[in-house]
Amino acid sequence: MAHQTPAVVMDNGTGFSKLGFAGNDSPSFVFPTAIATKGGAGGGGTGSGRPAVANKPSFLTGGAGPTGHLASKRGTEDLDFFIGDEAVSAAAGPGYGLHYPIRHGQIENWDHMERFWSNSIFKYLRVEPEDHHFLLTEPPLNPPENRENTAEIFFESFNCNGLYIAVQAVLALAASWISSKSSDRSLTGTVIDSGDGVTHVIPVAEGYVIGSSIKSIPIAGRDITYFVQSLLRDRGEPDSSLKTAQDIKESFCYVCPDAVKEFGKYDQDSTRFANHVVTRPGGRQVTVNVGYERFLAPEIFFSPEIYSSDFLTPLPEVVDTVIQTSPIDVRRGLYKNIVLSGGSTLYRDFGRRLQRDIKKAVDKRQEESRKRAGVTSSGPGVDVQVISHRKQKHGPWFGGSLLSQTPEFRSYCHTKAEYQEYGPSIVRRFALLGGPGGA
Repeated sequence: MAHQTPAVVMDNGTGFSKLGFAGNDSPSFVFPTAIATKGGAGGGGTGSGRPAVANKPSFLTGGAGPTGHLASKRGTEDLDFFIGDEAVSAAAGPGYGLHYPIRHGQIENWDHMERFWSNSIFKYLRVEPEDHHFLLTEPPLNPPENRENTAEIFFESFNCNGLYIAVQAVLALAASWISSKSSDRSLTGTVIDSGDGVTHVIPVAEGYVIGSSIKSIPIAGRDITYFVQSLLRDRGEPDSSLKTAQDIKESFCYVCPDAVKEFGKYDQDSTRFANHVVTRPGGRQVTVNVGYERFLAPEIFFSPEIYSSDFLTPLPEVVDTVIQTSPIDVRRGLYKNIVLSGGSTLYRDFGRRLQRDIKKAVDKRQEESRKRAGVTSSGPGVDVQVISHRKQKHGPWFGGSLLSQTPEFRSYCHTKAEYQEYGPSIVRRFALLGGPGGA
């Protein structure tokens, strides 16, 4: 039984969803977490209360089959709505409205999310959920009611074989095990997860999130794109569209050790400037000059005042604060294993700059502490390590792929039979996959 079908791994983020199968190196599909519905209204849930799936779950009625409104529509469920890139295209024309069911990592519209999952399973992955175990991801501090709603949809509407919901930060730690810097398969560390909409700094001790110390930063990929766009506009470039700004961000941007010195290098050496050719509708090409934004855009993580007057704390300082507010006995482990996750951590030298700045803050505090204590000799320093690896763009998905192919994965999952016997509350209790024993 253990290996007849691979588990399905689904990581639904605010900006993008990653879908694929356990054991694979990368997701089979990556597309926007967006749905286009006819008339723009979409029908149903607003994000409050129960999901619009089953009025009477089968564990109450004694029924065995799926009772969700999509269960009877298999094969036709994609006729009146689209998801992902197709949704974005459909919404560009008349008749369809575009919706994003997830905001800040949490599901807000359950009816839209159920339709999104339905197309993900039947139209993209093309699997029968009865034959597969599913690993889904959730943000830190996800309310248990959300987890119950998810279980209800997967067991009632989709009749899935087994379900495990894992915290994204824990999966990101597991993904970092492939790094040469990662010496042991530790589930203690600090995860810096920066995607499109928000950046989270999440401390994890032995697989458990230290919820009271989590910090979020309102700077992420979208802000960097907007910043690039504003710099292009200020300079009067021939094309300063959002798509051009995003292309420049992804192709040219990097993190520098010192922004002031980097300005000087550009002023002395014109070869540091680059050209980006943009093809406009109709085939006409224009050339955009790429200059200071190459290093200035990612600099907003380290000097946020150049972008915003609302948030002024540099990312290294936030990371240091998160670790300092965590229990004292895990702090060394949290400094030693700072793991990067998400597309907005991919800039060249991002990890190196972060490690340098955090180490500087730690050393300064230790020096001040020694002075106050009147100690002259320096003791052993704190080991600060920022871990980059080749899978960090889809870190939580890849971590899920690794863990869900282990022999014990299925024993951690909740099954349809358990759900029918006890109801959705079973998902409030989860054995820790890959961690120190079960719950």
